[in-house]
Amino acid sequence: MSYLKYKGYLGTIEPDLETGELFGKLAFMRDLITYEAETLKALEQAFQESVDCYLESCTDLGKAPDQPFKGTFNVRISPEMHRKAVLASSNSLNAFVSEAIQEKLMRLGA
Repeated sequence: MSYLKYKGYLGTIEPDLETGELFGKLAFMRDLITYEAETLKALEQAFQESVDCYLESCTDLGKAPDQPFKGTFNVRISPEMHRKAVLASSNSLNAFVSEAIQEKLMRLGA
């Protein structure tokens, strides 16, 4: 899937097959921020305006803006795999998992 990118935020690009218009929302966030337009260029502009408006609203409300990627996530694995990973990590399970993800991303060329 392709995403619009602006100020660290990602936005979806989706067509409305009935009207032929485009719409989207900020991805990977709890807060719901949407935008729409008739062309891809206009959708990108609407996306950027939505991000700017969201950030301004958060400032006005004294609220920290939601961030799409905080650097933490839960992973559910079997108890046996959990045990093996802890034993193999020697010291830090976080570092072990981070290194494993980095290795996989390098193999994928990401």
